[in-house]
Amino acid sequence: MSQRTTSAPVVARHGWGQALVTVVAGLVVMGVTAALGLWAAGAADLPHGGFWRVVAATLVTAVGGSVEVTGSAGSLADTGAGVTVMPLSVTLVGALVVAWGFLRPLRHRAVTGGAELAGWAGRIALLWLPALLGLAFAARHTFAIPIGNETLSDLGEIFGIRPEVGFTTDVPLTVLFGLLWLAGVLALALLVARGAPLPPRAVRFADTVRPAAYAMVALLLASVALGAVAGLVVAATRGHAAETFAVILLGLPNVVWLAFTLGLGATWHGRVDGPFGLPMPHVLDEVLRTPDVSTLNLRTLAEHDGRVWWLVVVVAVLLLGAAFVMAVRSPARVRPWQHAVHLAIALALTVLMICLVGRISAHYGLSLLGVGDLGGGLSGQLFLRPDIWSAMGWALLWGLVAGFLGSLAAVRVGRRGPRAPAPSDPASV
Repeated sequence: MSQRTTSAPVVARHGWGQALVTVVAGLVVMGVTAALGLWAAGAADLPHGGFWRVVAATLVTAVGGSVEVTGSAGSLADTGAGVTVMPLSVTLVGALVVAWGFLRPLRHRAVTGGAELAGWAGRIALLWLPALLGLAFAARHTFAIPIGNETLSDLGEIFGIRPEVGFTTDVPLTVLFGLLWLAGVLALALLVARGAPLPPRAVRFADTVRPAAYAMVALLLASVALGAVAGLVVAATRGHAAETFAVILLGLPNVVWLAFTLGLGATWHGRVDGPFGLPMPHVLDEVLRTPDVSTLNLRTLAEHDGRVWWLVVVVAVLLLGAAFVMAVRSPARVRPWQHAVHLAIALALTVLMICLVGRISAHYGLSLLGVGDLGGGLSGQLFLRPDIWSAMGWALLWGLVAGFLGSLAAVRVGRRGPRAPAPSDPASV
């Protein structure tokens, strides 16, 4: 049996070249994913090099950066616009590549020092910083917007109404949130990977935290894989292939993880108005396109399509699978009720993360002399926000049940260490 090397130098010789490869690989895979998604969405026709500026803005928002929408319409008109959304497909592929690059030089190690991990992470962060600055300054552009038919265009010329909308970045916030995103990715990579070394003081927590963290990451990735298969089927059978591929490449986790929380019983609130829309699945757009704020949950979705109740079945299967994986990767001494608590906490934190990154907000409006919408179709609103506390409550309940059942299913599977004593065993007292 081969053993992992524990006699390696206290400080590993991780070079700047390895850190550079990690950063470049992460940016390249994110850029390619964003570019393909935007191309499928029809953004390749944007004038004056706007396409690559939008790609840069997509990468900024994918790592948590801030992009501000700007607008102007001349002296007699006014515009207002804003957008808040994370393209989680781009976020996910970047996180996977950066995590892989971070962990690769640390493989075959049993333990490591905190200084070594900090030094390796620091190299990546120092190279990630100029990349963030470059993206922040590149993600700036302005587009002219036609205001309607020929008559309205002529009026616009007479009154000096030249509506424009553009975007720029808040550089300090982009750098701050981009570095926080990187820190979160590296920390989660250490939590999930069983073979990744930890400082000696943190090793004792690995048996508790790592199985639950791994199970949640596996759950999220499995749900994305199922969503990708469903999206490919939709693209092949129902047409609109370009729009479907745009959703897959830009926002598949946004849709899939939203559906996962709905399957748990969570409630979201939102509204769709004007030219904005939710391209997949269409039932979401139907529920949210109302005069007032709509409630989005299984009941309201079932009023439009009864098949949404299958979400409960899919969620149950995914959670039981995650619970089983967590129990198998945990030491045998962990009792079923402990598995239930661990999964409940991990699932609640996962749902909280989905609620925070899955929010959507977009609006645009153009008015003349402060009155109304000029030209029709030039104003709209889209927002979607969760009821966080109820979502986390459902997650805790599902986690307790699934964690307990998953532990019972893993009883006959070989696991590390001595088994937990039976309640009737004197040793358990």
